[in-house]
Amino acid sequence: MAIIDARIISQLLAVSTPNLSDALDRLGIDGAPQKILPIYPCAKIAGPAATLKIVPDGKAKESTVLGTLRAIVKGGAGSVLVIDASENPAVNCYGGVAGATSKHHGLVGCVCDGVVRDVDEYKGYGMPVYGKGIAQQSVRGRSSCAGYGMDVKLSGVRVCPGDYIVADDNGTIVIPAERVSEVIEFAQKVKATEERIIAQVRAGMDPVEAHEKVNYDNMLKAQAS
Repeated sequence: MAIIDARIISQLLAVSTPNLSDALDRLGIDGAPQKILPIYPCAKIAGPAATLKIVPDGKAKESTVLGTLRAIVKGGAGSVLVIDASENPAVNCYGGVAGATSKHHGLVGCVCDGVVRDVDEYKGYGMPVYGKGIAQQSVRGRSSCAGYGMDVKLSGVRVCPGDYIVADDNGTIVIPAERVSEVIEFAQKVKATEERIIAQVRAGMDPVEAHEKVNYDNMLKAQAS
């Protein structure tokens, strides 16, 4: 079961994925998987990763259906289900029953490197789902489960169980658990700086001057203050 630090979750939800991406750039962390977007207009999510790996049928012995349910139960309340289905990108990797089970067990959402189905059902019970697209076909006979609670990847970005996942309208972010505090600290600085620039522009300051005043162009460089 995931260990949930409410303070960290609150801080992550208070900044955007672009703020966090800027922090990752500043700190030299690879944590911005591309094209994993909201499947429907849904809530922003943040939580530790509960991981699952799905592969084409025959490449692993366990049923995708049963493996997914075990991954959900193992992840537990407050976690984000992270599905690596990159080896089977055109086949559904998360459906309505899995979504309902996730909701029942208290998971805050799902992010997947793959396509999903049963979007109308997610909407009905409010399960945020992020992925690369939508499909209608079943996983049955098309995929198998290679494991859960293991290191996986999202668009080539490594995700370890317990790493922090944040997803919003802009995309998805992966933060190594051991570096979450420093990522949050710099993301907060980015947000505050951008809010200051906007406020000064709205107050009548020349926009170039407002940017130069805070050294905005250089704030992601290692030598920035």
